[in-house]
Amino acid sequence: QVRLVESGGGLVQPGGSLRLSCAASGFTSGNYAISWFRQAPGKERERVSCITNGAVTYFANSLNDRFSISRDNAKNTVYLQMNSLKPDDTAIYYCASDLSDPTGRRCWPRIGSSSWGQGTQVTVSS
Repeated sequence: QVRLVESGGGLVQPGGSLRLSCAASGFTSGNYAISWFRQAPGKERERVSCITNGAVTYFANSLNDRFSISRDNAKNTVYLQMNSLKPDDTAIYYCASDLSDPTGRRCWPRIGSSSWGQGTQVTVSS
C-alpha cells in the first residue's frame, strides 16, 4: 500500500522551530519529487516547499528565509525544517507526491493525481 505519513507537528510559541517528517512506504520516495502544502482553517491549500529526486529545492512566498527542506532516501523520508515560526504558519501540513511522474521533478501535484498524507497540525501561539 502506497502511503505518506506526516509527523512532527505540535504547539510552539512564536519564534520557535519544528521539524516535520514525511515518511513514505510502499514506494521509493527518492525517485520522486515530494511537495509540502499547508491549509489553515477557512483558507485554501497553499504551497510550502518541494524537493525533487535530484534534491533541487523550491519554496513558495519567500519561505526559504525561514524554512528548509531535505531528504534522507535511506529512511524514505523528507523533512521540513521550520524556524522563526509565526502565528500565520498555523495550519495542517501535508506532503504529496505524483507517482505517475517519470521525471521525478514534478512539484505541486494535484490532489486527484497524487498521493497525499493525512497531515500534521502545526499551531503557533503564545
